[in-house]
Amino acid sequence: MKIVEVKSVRIGEGRPKICVPIIGAARDELVLQGKSVLEAPVDIVEWRGDYFPDIFQKAKAFDALKALREIIPNIPLLFTFRSAKEGGARDISLEEYSKLNKSILSTGCVDLIDVEAFTGEEIVKDIIGEAQDNGVKVIASNHDFYKTPPKEEIIKRLRYMQDLGADICKIALMPENKRDTLTVLDATLEMCESYGDTPIITISMGGDGVISRLSGEIFGSAVTFGSLDKASAPGQIKVKELSQLLDILHNSLKQ
Repeated sequence: MKIVEVKSVRIGEGRPKICVPIIGAARDELVLQGKSVLEAPVDIVEWRGDYFPDIFQKAKAFDALKALREIIPNIPLLFTFRSAKEGGARDISLEEYSKLNKSILSTGCVDLIDVEAFTGEEIVKDIIGEAQDNGVKVIASNHDFYKTPPKEEIIKRLRYMQDLGADICKIALMPENKRDTLTVLDATLEMCESYGDTPIITISMGGDGVISRLSGEIFGSAVTFGSLDKASAPGQIKVKELSQLLDILHNSLKQ
């Protein structure tokens, strides 16, 4: 499996990297959250643009992004606009989605960008090409806040993301029971052992799936998401506690 290196962070080896979403609704709130990140055990920061009311006003969006970048110049910055159909904060048309992501790429302020893999193959490949031209890594993603498909379908989706040319492949699913979480873990392990060319991120959301946020080093998920205060998805753990738990597991695996 390839290692994806962003700044000094090597995604795909060792302990899962911790990504913290920033979901401020105003520039000043983003700045405060960015400063809080500096005091936390964080590997990657994700700006959730769908929570920012002025995200479609280019000047205000760029100003907020640049302010955040100045605060965390050495931490990899991931931009995500999560659409409502995949659990995000607001709706967006396909045209707006493509235009926004390519506009963000042009700023030179982000290191990674999240692209929803099932937005449409032509749109996704176009954004991936734009990202590559700008030296930005792509996380292709898929989210289902209602259910968990069978293992074969999970693997099929992750392999499709690889085929699109994504640098990292992510899937987050809602378990309807504890066995669904086992399905995600099993799919993660099989994907890594049999098909994985790129790092993958797999998440079983909610309380039943919390173990998936901790066990990435065992089963093969390269990044986990923790919260500063407000969670952006069900089941996220506070970042300091998450880091401590990952350390315990990592040190136990070395024994």
